[in-house]
Amino acid sequence: MLAVHAVELAKQEALRDDHDAFTVVIGSRASVLDGGDEADANVKDVTVENFSVSARGKELLKNATVKISHGKRYGLVGPNGMGKSTLLKLLAWRKIPVPKNIDVLLVEQEIVGDDRSALEAVVSANEELVKLREEVAALQNSASVGDGNTEGENADDDDDTGEKLAELYEKLQLVGSDAAESQASKILAGLGFTKEMQARATKSFSGGWRMRISLARALFIQPTLLLLDEPTNHLDLRAVLWLEEYLCRWKKTLIVVSHDRDFLNTVCVEIIHLHDMKLHMYRGNFDDFESGYEQRRKEMNKEFEKYDKQLKAAKRSGNQLQQKKVQEKAKFTQEKKASKSKAKGKVDEDEVQAEAPRKWRDYTVEFHFPEPTELTPPLLQLIEVSFSYPNRPDFRLSNVDVGIDMGTRVAIVGPNGAGKSTLLNLLAGDLSPSEGEVRRSQKLRIGRYSQHFVDLLTMNENAVQYLLRLHPDQEGMSKQEAVRAKLGKFGLPSHNHLTPIAKLSGGQKARVVFTSIAMSKPHILLLDEPTNHLDMQSIDALADALDEFTGGVVLVSHDSRLISRVCEDDERSQIWVVDNGTVEFFPGSFEEYKEELQREIKAEVDD
Repeated sequence: MLAVHAVELAKQEALRDDHDAFTVVIGSRASVLDGGDEADANVKDVTVENFSVSARGKELLKNATVKISHGKRYGLVGPNGMGKSTLLKLLAWRKIPVPKNIDVLLVEQEIVGDDRSALEAVVSANEELVKLREEVAALQNSASVGDGNTEGENADDDDDTGEKLAELYEKLQLVGSDAAESQASKILAGLGFTKEMQARATKSFSGGWRMRISLARALFIQPTLLLLDEPTNHLDLRAVLWLEEYLCRWKKTLIVVSHDRDFLNTVCVEIIHLHDMKLHMYRGNFDDFESGYEQRRKEMNKEFEKYDKQLKAAKRSGNQLQQKKVQEKAKFTQEKKASKSKAKGKVDEDEVQAEAPRKWRDYTVEFHFPEPTELTPPLLQLIEVSFSYPNRPDFRLSNVDVGIDMGTRVAIVGPNGAGKSTLLNLLAGDLSPSEGEVRRSQKLRIGRYSQHFVDLLTMNENAVQYLLRLHPDQEGMSKQEAVRAKLGKFGLPSHNHLTPIAKLSGGQKARVVFTSIAMSKPHILLLDEPTNHLDMQSIDALADALDEFTGGVVLVSHDSRLISRVCEDDERSQIWVVDNGTVEFFPGSFEEYKEELQREIKAEVDD
């Protein structure tokens, strides 16, 4: 089962990293890999008009236009699977032409672990600095070897060596050699690395921590164009807030794909919306984009309705000439409108080729967890619980006293590695405490979403087979149709219902898991980083569903907006802080906890 999944993942990765799998056509010509020409020597903006992108014949973008202005921070948004990550890759590969003088860096893969420390791995990202230091070391070594020879033989050599060293020291000063380690250490600390962790070999870290090292390397070398694909996925809440603060001071160009609304609102000054195979530009942060998008959607659909009415009338008359006239007039109107907008310098008009109006089809998704049966409290309690792993002498949770009932809302916060997931495992019954007592209501049903949910899926089954095996007691219409209706509500397209799970994307697999949780009719939901594989619309749908759910909810997440939604009602909400082996109750709201963290982080970054 896992072998099938591994093979399918390997195929997907090969496609994603195969330059030849993608075709980019600009106007009537295919793009070249190096991008730009000698005229681009001082250009720092990236402007590409009327380009189309396809992957193995599937169109992702058609006659799109993009302009990336130097020094601006862009959020790239749109539903999953539409081509956002592909667009970043094509920019990094220069299949979408980028001026030669612009250095581009896409952070997408964790660093390969080796014997270098985390700090050394970050500093070594500056190849020029490393090369200069090696040259200095080589010269100093040759000079010390030469000290044993006679003075007359080496006088000229010493002069040459001294001059070369002076020149190299000057270059080292220009690339910031003196402050390199302290700057790299500051970035790593912001991303959650203690001094002890910074000194550890990179091979000793998990994939998530090595991903943080990759991000730290990118922030350290400050490329002219930095591309980040879901940078918050491997971070805890504090590291996300630190990254927000750090990127707000970013002076170069940034394009970030993220499903985190608060992150996009804080960091971005413009939004690029990938919609209907076009790139639409909006000034402002994500909230500004949403209001602008809604206005634009209404205008476009109003134009379409008018056009559609005229076209239907012409078709009813049977007059082919009249039909053509309606279509040509609509195209002319669109062309005129686009020209006016371009003349006014409007940022949100990108259509180079005028087309007849089309209906904007919004992507919608709806999550729902059924009303749980009433149970007498307490539903779930940990009483004086302690826990340690046999092979982890450095880790222990001690004297944990917590409880969850119907309607309870809990956000578990704290650094990665402190024990948040362990606490969820204790609540779920997946781990047994070393000391203390766990009390569960006899009829309690728990719905569990784990970061590693893929391990629980049966890869050679399709979603319908998997869910029917786990939940055979379906009512009403045919069992298969009942399951498919539920999958559809959770946003899994109908053509994927009978696809082997191994071939589904991470986001699609997540929807299968959420459907399964809903079908188990839980009293309590334990959710460990549920947003990692979801797009913005699905996260909103999840927040709405949790708001309506009358059972208990325990949430671990780096998405501060989701936590704010879940813990909106102070009367029934609790913040559990897991750190230094203990679980403490924060004496305030989540917003107050977040503000406290932000004050600390601002002081650190300002230092």
